[in-house]
Amino acid sequence: MTITILDGGVGQELVKRGSAAPTPLWSTRVMLEEPELVRAVHDEFFAAGADIVTANSYSAHHDRLAAAGLDDQFEALHRAACGLAGAARDAHGQGLIAGSLGPIGWSYRPEAAPPPEGAAPLYREIAALQAPLVDVLLCETMSSVAQARGALMGVSGAGKPVWLAISTADDDGGRLRSGEPATEILPLLDAFEIDALLVNCTRPEAVTDTLALLQHCGAPLGAYANGFSRIAAAYRSSTATVEELSARDDMTPERYADHAERWAELGATIIGGCCEIGPAHIAAVKSRLC
Repeated sequence: MTITILDGGVGQELVKRGSAAPTPLWSTRVMLEEPELVRAVHDEFFAAGADIVTANSYSAHHDRLAAAGLDDQFEALHRAACGLAGAARDAHGQGLIAGSLGPIGWSYRPEAAPPPEGAAPLYREIAALQAPLVDVLLCETMSSVAQARGALMGVSGAGKPVWLAISTADDDGGRLRSGEPATEILPLLDAFEIDALLVNCTRPEAVTDTLALLQHCGAPLGAYANGFSRIAAAYRSSTATVEELSARDDMTPERYADHAERWAELGATIIGGCCEIGPAHIAAVKSRLC
């Protein structure tokens, strides 16, 4: 079985390396002020063995940018994010680029997202900007069926493969963060001809439980967990920053590779890392699985 290696948590790597304190714009602020860090992180993930790096566009949504008085930078930020990833790929000599389409409203707060009919045109706008510059459109951290549906409605027809990444509860991998059973996402696979279904940005233990439920879904599976202790309640606010979150002290590269090995046993063929999973973790996964 061939394993495709994703990169790790680009956004959190940038926040840790940036010179300014975190803001609600998360890694978008770093791209505005220190774009050379974005390129360096992509370079490091390719050097660690990633086959795919993800553009730093996760939080570049109109709602976040408007709140910071930066909505006029929307198009430029998406082009810059994809361009920096592409430059790293060209320098590396091989690899693919995934365009990141994160949740509208806020991460882990599906109740704050617009309904699918309202979200679709917003995602369609992003897909139109990114599709000429990336190889895959990756809808990330979708935490409810409706949130996923809105993103998929928007990216369908953009002319690039579509990967859907869902986020499940830290303490119950059988449920989306909305509380819905994770298996309720499955009808979307046929409705939108999704090219891969992934689980992301939850604890590795929860990812394992989710994959066990989805392993016979009929689509290629993927997994990229975070290294947070858990998503704190204080983070579920539009004014919060990642300072509200804490990293686990037990998630060494080797320990993370142990989890990745189990995901491969459950049928995952696309494996990487999310927040707090850095180049050393990806190198360990590459060494273990490839």
